[in-house]
Amino acid sequence: MRIPVMWRTGAVAATVAALVAVSGCTVQTVGTSAEGTTDGPTPAGKTPAGTSSTPGASPDDAKPSKPKPAAPPAPAPRTLWSKGDRGRDVRELQARLRQVAWLFEGPTGTYDGSTVTAVKGFQGKRGLPRTGKTDTVTWQRLLNMTREPGKWELYASGGQPAATPDPRCLTGRVLCISKTSRTLRWMIDGRTVSTMDVRFGSQYTPTREGVFNVYFKSRHHVSTIYDSPMPYAMFFSGGQAVHYSSDFAATGYSGSSHGCVNVRDEGRIAALFSQVRNGDKVVVYW
Repeated sequence: MRIPVMWRTGAVAATVAALVAVSGCTVQTVGTSAEGTTDGPTPAGKTPAGTSSTPGASPDDAKPSKPKPAAPPAPAPRTLWSKGDRGRDVRELQARLRQVAWLFEGPTGTYDGSTVTAVKGFQGKRGLPRTGKTDTVTWQRLLNMTREPGKWELYASGGQPAATPDPRCLTGRVLCISKTSRTLRWMIDGRTVSTMDVRFGSQYTPTREGVFNVYFKSRHHVSTIYDSPMPYAMFFSGGQAVHYSSDFAATGYSGSSHGCVNVRDEGRIAALFSQVRNGDKVVVYW
């Protein structure tokens, strides 16, 4: 018995519908994915969702990229001090360089050739440009490695300001000697004629304080107690005298005398020796 074509078609449709109802699946047209996009070539003029119209490109490629601005160059460090500069700041720089053994001369307050050489060495050791000039970067590195220098580190080679004269120094001819500032003023009637750096005895052989008079002068004196030269000696109290000291000139304040007042500048004390007379007053004070 032949089944009519129309009946067979209806039967197949009914069977498919029944299967769909049981499985819960969705009937899809051949060639179409579950998301509604085709597996084959994209129709002309259409772009599937989530894809780029350029083959092989990502969605971000479609956006124009903005060039990143170049970072501005770092400013060159500012030079603080260089050769020829003078002043208290240069003296502190030199004292700090001495602390880290890059400078061996005592601070002078003048940025000289020795200071340039010391700064170059310090810079080179730390990978900084060897300019010999102290710029902000070099100075900060040095500050981080050192401590604040004390007064006598700043004036290890002298040059400190003289203290205010004692009132007893303001009349007559006076060797006015301050232990506070470690200076000697040669004064006549209250006027300072010359000033020079001095050092004193140690705590075991202290220089006496008070008012004295020069009672003996000896140009080429040699100590009979210590067998040491005392050029331009001007005695004022027992065996204590104002005189030139080559040791003071060489080592500065790292040493001391046996009670005498040492002068480090031979030219100045030679001039002083020629002016001072026996009987002139000597004032040693704090």
